[in-house]
Parts: sequence; C-alpha cells; structure tokens
Amino acid sequence: MSSVAATCNIIVITDPSGNDPNGAAAGSMSFADNMFQSTFLLSRSNHFAVLSGGTGSSDTRLDSIVDAVASLENNASAASAASLASQFKGARLVVGGPNIGAAVGGSFNAYVITVDDSSNDIKVTPYNSGVATLQPGQKGAIIHLRNTAGNPLYGTADSVRKETAMNIGKMIRDGYPATTILAEAMGEVAKDSGEKYGGGGVNLVSGISTSDMFTPKELNSTGYPMDEEYSKVCDSCGWAMGFPAAEAYEKCPVCGGDLRTVYAYQALGDALTVSSKAVSVSVYGSDRPGLAETTKEIVEASVSKYGYDASAISGSINRGINNGLLVGVDHVEPKDINVKQGSKAVGVYYKSLPSERSSPAWDLPIDGNILTILGSIQTAVGIILILLVLFRSRLLKSFQNR
Repeated sequence: MSSVAATCNIIVITDPSGNDPNGAAAGSMSFADNMFQSTFLLSRSNHFAVLSGGTGSSDTRLDSIVDAVASLENNASAASAASLASQFKGARLVVGGPNIGAAVGGSFNAYVITVDDSSNDIKVTPYNSGVATLQPGQKGAIIHLRNTAGNPLYGTADSVRKETAMNIGKMIRDGYPATTILAEAMGEVAKDSGEKYGGGGVNLVSGISTSDMFTPKELNSTGYPMDEEYSKVCDSCGWAMGFPAAEAYEKCPVCGGDLRTVYAYQALGDALTVSSKAVSVSVYGSDRPGLAETTKEIVEASVSKYGYDASAISGSINRGINNGLLVGVDHVEPKDINVKQGSKAVGVYYKSLPSERSSPAWDLPIDGNILTILGSIQTAVGIILILLVLFRSRLLKSFQNR
C-alpha cells in the first residue's frame, strides 16, 4: 500500500462530562489517496478516538496507531499517547475523548482552541512541535491542517486553519454540539483548502462512526469529496437517493414532495448526531451496498409519522421495495421488524433474493397457472402466424387454383 497523509485532523469536545450524546467528535480527511477507516479509529467501549496522518509510510503510521491504542487502553493520558508519534518518522497522532481531553503529537501544524466556561472567552493558540494539549475537563478543540502536494489550492492551509479554528471556537461558545461543529468545520476546510476527500468522522460519546460512507472504494484512490452533493432526501416520506443517480429527480418519486439536497459534510453530521427523533436502525440478512442507508431513511420517516409500529414500518419498507428504492431483498412482514421503542431502536431482517433477481415476484390478482396457459396459447398462435407468413405465397396459389 502506498503511504497516506491525512492532512486534516479535527477533534472537538463541547461536553467534557460525557453526558451529552453529541458532546465529543473527531474526523479526518485529505486531498491524498487511501483515507480508510484507520485514519479515524474509534473505541466504542472506552470512548476515545485516534486520528492519524503524516508523511511516513503506511506501516509507520499503523505502528504508531497500534501503540497509541494500547497506551490509551492502559489508561495513559491523551498527551502521553499522542507523544508516541514522535517515535515514528513523519507520523502524526491526534487522540482524545470527552473524559481525557485531547492532544496532537508528531509532525503537525495545529491550533488548540479553548472556550472559557464562565467568560465564554475564546483562545486560539498555534503549535507545530512537541505535544499540543487540550486539558481534560476543558471545552475546546484541536485542528491540524496542511496542504497536499498537487492540491490546486496548495498554500491555503495556514489561513484556512486559523479561520476554521476561530469558527470552531465561536460555535463551541454558541452552544452547538460537537458533531455539528465537526461537520461544519470539515465542510469549511474542504471548500477553502481543497483537503476534501473522506475519511470520515466519529461520535466519541455515542460510539457512532461514518464507517465507509466516504472512504475510498478502491486502494490508491480518493474518497468522497466532503464539499460536494451527496444525496437528495424527501423529508415527508423518507425517500433518498445518492448522487449521481439523484440528479435525475426533481420531486420525490414516491409522494411527490420536495427534495432536499444534502452535501457530504452535512451527511456526516447527520450520521453522527443523536437526536430525540433519531432512530437506531440495524439491517440484517443482506450487505447489499446502500441498503442499510436507505432502510434507515425509510424507517426514520415511518417512525416519525406512525410511531414504533412494526406493521407501519414493514409497509413503508415494502413500498420502498415496490418503488425500486430497495433492491435485492424480498418483501418483509411485521414479524421481520424488531422494535425496541424504549431504546429507540429498530432491527430489520431481510431475506436476500437470488442473484439473478433484483426485486420480488409480482403479487398479481391472477393465478400463475392461468398466466402459464395464456402464455402457451400465445406461443401457439405466434407459431401459426409465422407459418402463415412463411408459406403465404404457396397458400395463395393453392387458393387461386381452386
């Protein structure tokens, strides 16, 4: 594998107590290739993130990640774990969590942002060596940003880093959750510095990751541009379609409603943010690309409209199958929907269709045997017509002779 350089790492902590489900978030992106999930690792059990990057080889970077994770699992401080990056040539580590604060070490150009609880004063401090730390219990953030060689916007990193750091501080001061701040900051960096390819992000408190939503599909390629259109969504019925296929739709094909365009950085924020209306949706029985995301949109819309009703949810999913939004799976029944209203969770159990089929058989009001008989009759009539065409001259001559 070629080397990777996550040229943008951001970690934001708005609630050091860990009580806010959206109070700590982190993410990575770059103009470079190979921005896989190893650049934004999440420990769901211990609520910390390890973001990586730098100019070293992939082996060097992975070695530094392994050491940092082991260190944090042994209750090391964020500063101690981040300092391990200096042992690996060209490596960088940004580590942190709601309870341990955050730190960056190794090869970096960063700002540490702090917001005073009592005065709401914002302090933005630049660092480029040693270990830069956001102390435990402190509201704030760390942003590292450099430009990748070959980026058309090369040379913008210094100004964008500073401006984005100030905007992060203002959003922390104004009470925005960390997940929203992370998304907005990544959108700003992507647009203004060109370091824009996912990568992805994590919610450190709720244990949510964007996983492979924005990462490269193949080795030695770039991920999804975080400043570009990602999908169109119908807020009325939950229909959603990703780009470029979404370009063909101006109105919702299901309910005729207006469609909202979602940019990739906004989709990242939506994926990471837990709200009172949010539903945790798990999909089983098929790993078909896009199935889980579309199912989640449909289930959330159904729950919002009808509540946690298994019959209503299965009906909404089946309409999605009939309309071609969900492919490769059979219709579901209420018994295939596992609803846990108390924890706002829904499990959907699909049955995959045979590989040669993308949609279930039609449920027609005519018996299948009748259709078979009609088909046979049609075939026989067709054969007779073909014979008449082939032998028309002989038949006409025979008729005239009579």
